Amino acid sequence: VQLVESGGGLVQAGGSLRLSCAASGSTSHINTMSWYRQVPGKQRELVAHILRGGSTTYADFVKGRFTISRDYAKSTVYLQMNTLEPEDTAVYYCRVSDWSPNVYWGQGTQVTVSS
Repeated sequence: VQLVESGGGLVQAGGSLRLSCAASGSTSHINTMSWYRQVPGKQRELVAHILRGGSTTYADFVKGRFTISRDYAKSTVYLQMNTLEPEDTAVYYCRVSDWSPNVYWGQGTQVTVSS
C-alpha cells in the first residue's frame, strides 16, 4: 500500500485546513485509517482514526474541532481541521493498517498555525 498525503500548509489561528491521504495498491484489505502528528522532540501521537465500519476515535485535544472521514471508493481518508490553534502545528502523518496487520505510513505533511 502506498500513501500520498496533501493539504498541509500555513494558516492563521482560528482557520481551517483539510488533509487528504490517498491509498493505492492492495487497498481492499485496509481496515483502520488514522492521522497522527509529531512535533520535533516529541513522540508521534494519535489524532484520530476511523475503522472500516465507520467508527471513529479522537484524541481529547481535537474533539469538537477535527473530523475524520473516509471515501471507500477512493481509498482516501480526510482530516477536516477547524478552529486551528498554534499548538496544532506539527507534521501530520497518515497511517493505514490491514487485517494482517501490516502498517503503512505516509510521508507526512506540515501544518503550521500562526498566532
